[in-house]
Amino acid sequence: MKRSTKRRLRQGVLYGVLAAVVVFLAVSVDWPNVRANFWAPGLAGNWHDLIVTGVKNTAVYTIIAFALGLALALLLALMKMSDVVAYRWLATGYIELFRGLPALVTILFMAFAVPIAFHWKPPGGTAGAGVVGLVLVAGAYMAETLRAGLQAVPKGQAEAARSLGMGPVATMVHIVIPQAFRIIIPPLTNEFVLLIKDTSLLSIVGATVGQRELTNVMRDFQTSGNTTGTATSLTQAALLYLVITLPLTRLVAWQEKRQQRAR
Repeated sequence: MKRSTKRRLRQGVLYGVLAAVVVFLAVSVDWPNVRANFWAPGLAGNWHDLIVTGVKNTAVYTIIAFALGLALALLLALMKMSDVVAYRWLATGYIELFRGLPALVTILFMAFAVPIAFHWKPPGGTAGAGVVGLVLVAGAYMAETLRAGLQAVPKGQAEAARSLGMGPVATMVHIVIPQAFRIIIPPLTNEFVLLIKDTSLLSIVGATVGQRELTNVMRDFQTSGNTTGTATSLTQAALLYLVITLPLTRLVAWQEKRQQRAR
């Protein structure tokens, strides 16, 4: 028997096993019970608050956390690459601390412990303090990504700029940093996707009606209205998260393939 024939037979067997498993699961599932729990009637009213309040605030919190976290990450990356030993130690200590702590612990610290200890009134209340926690965590993770990108820029680029009379700061701002950002666009996009999902952690600290993100709105629907005791609102929130994140993850894959072709 030819090798190609064996390969086709093996693939046919594998497809057959997969089809049998799918049919078995489809037959064994209690579909009426699934519909009653995951897609109960009376959904129309949920979508408005989930989208207008939940999705909007999730987007706002993500953009704020990403923008401020990126600025913090750039500062940390430059400190870690500095000739000043104290700066390198501070940056390394910060990065290791906030990468080692769970994001939820950091959010709880910023929402409850820090305001009490330092008499700090966070902007936006506990939700604003939670966003600050996300900024601290995102900055730590993106700092290592930025440092890798800065170090990936060929040294000849900086040397050429210096030979043309550009100073160290101008070389870093106009030559090195722009090239580094082009290199790290895919991992930064991936970090943006992770931040979208991490905003769900803000639901643990509470928020006013207008400050609720997507998970918080979903929890409110789970405990009230005609979907009480079912996973209907959870299913709706999951679908909305997928609508937001799946295009971004495909964008990351496209960017990575594009960079591979360029190399």
